[in-house]
Amino acid sequence: MAGQRKFWGWGVEGAGPGAEQELGIRGAIAARFGIAEPELAPPPRIEDITLPAPRVKPPPALAGICSEAPEDRAGHSYGKSYRDVVRGARGDFANPPDQVAFPENEEQISALLDWCGDAGIAAIPYGGGSSVSGGVEPDVGDAYAGSVSIDLGRLDRVLEIDRSSRAARIQAGVYGPALEDQLRPHGLTLRHYPQSFEFSTLGGWIATRAGGHYATLYTHIDDFVESLRVVTPSGASESRRLPGSGAGPSPDRLFIGSEGSLGIISEAWMRVHGGGGGGGGGREDDDGFLRGAEAVRQLSQTGLFPTNCRLLDPGEAAGAGAGSGSESVLLVAFESADHPVDAWMERALECCRDAGAELPEGGAVYRSGEARAREGSAGAWRDAFLQAPYLRDVLVRMAMVVETFETAVTWDRFPEFHRGVLAATRDAVKRVCGGEDTLSAFGGGEGSVACRFTHAYPDGPAPYYTVIAPGRRGSELEQWAEIKQAASDAVLALGGTITHHHSVGRDFRPWYDKQRPEPFARALQAAKGALDPKGILNPGALVPAPRQR
Repeated sequence: MAGQRKFWGWGVEGAGPGAEQELGIRGAIAARFGIAEPELAPPPRIEDITLPAPRVKPPPALAGICSEAPEDRAGHSYGKSYRDVVRGARGDFANPPDQVAFPENEEQISALLDWCGDAGIAAIPYGGGSSVSGGVEPDVGDAYAGSVSIDLGRLDRVLEIDRSSRAARIQAGVYGPALEDQLRPHGLTLRHYPQSFEFSTLGGWIATRAGGHYATLYTHIDDFVESLRVVTPSGASESRRLPGSGAGPSPDRLFIGSEGSLGIISEAWMRVHGGGGGGGGGREDDDGFLRGAEAVRQLSQTGLFPTNCRLLDPGEAAGAGAGSGSESVLLVAFESADHPVDAWMERALECCRDAGAELPEGGAVYRSGEARAREGSAGAWRDAFLQAPYLRDVLVRMAMVVETFETAVTWDRFPEFHRGVLAATRDAVKRVCGGEDTLSAFGGGEGSVACRFTHAYPDGPAPYYTVIAPGRRGSELEQWAEIKQAASDAVLALGGTITHHHSVGRDFRPWYDKQRPEPFARALQAAKGALDPKGILNPGALVPAPRQR
């Protein structure tokens, strides 16, 4: 950031209206309100500010990143509300932080929190200091030995870019302009512009659930957070990178908007916007499914937002009557009660062709209302989708093992993830049910594993896998459990979420317990204890059941 930040007001020294402009403003105010030109007090000088002596001293290991300089202490005393600026302009700095710390890594943040915890010192996370709600003021009263303002400004880099998922791993202390400067050479942008953009940070935006300039679609920083890493007094909490998840309360939601009261956000994977690029296509032996996934990735990142975007592998397509069993099928649909959607569909088809897709004979089909949904492959799949629960009842009565599991993973991981999950699940089906696995949904062999996409996000898909295999009557549940174990272990090990939209309950608890960050797990258990102290509500679902007396 160019220039020295003002210790009492907004922006940097020397910026803003000059002397002649100030005179003009005085005259305009006098004319507007019919008063004499108001007196213009001089700005405060740091040399004239008297601050109370620091009450605490850092341990030697932290002394090098801590400051008692008057400019630092005064500059970290307030945010930028009217009340804050008035007090700053008056030279009133009655409660400055005793120390201002500038950590350069997480280890130093942890050490600062350990020191504060051991010594009874208040730790105040500080991003850009643009709070207008008293969020950074270290007026902590007599209950603490002192206060330390922890300024994240030295954690200011974009650490990693995942172009295929359109995401970036970014340190929390980076200011808005510096963030965009680092993303721009890659053809990317976060596209989040609060009014305080120039003097606020990514971590501050997340901690306060900041709103941006845009009025529709992506309005709050919440929409851009893919995962968080937070340093808490009880350890680091790192959520899994996922485009979406239904695995219990979101760990990220615990910290988004927490205003530094639960931990210090050190970095985040953020969804970014801009040019596509990256991402590999499929292989011939994948029957086009990975090429289809590439088409879905491109569609999800165009901003077209199709109403339906379902990719079916050959087994899913054949089982639904939407394909021959030798090719994957991508179903794309747009709808609007307000305007024609032909242009959106044409652009979507261009993306599909670019990814190597072949259009059905006769090209795209445009229909309105129910007629559109009931024709061709789309109609066949729709009918099969609605009938699936009824079919499962019949299969159960035939002693078949029938299981579905859904997940989500980022685009960069998907090809390896998909191959790994298929391999692990097919191996389990073969081992448990016997015979050779097959790609066909129902024909031949002793079992099948098929896949489709249920949802598509700009940063990743939500694959949905279906297992159908002959069971041994009376042993179906044991066979099901072994297959489920293998599939779930693979999903978690390869970076997916244990559930995208089917919740956790008790069946997924063992994997959910591994997926959620440990500090968040303790917080969730504590919340359970506070709200349900006798443990009577659905014991064992989502969180461990309390011990029985």
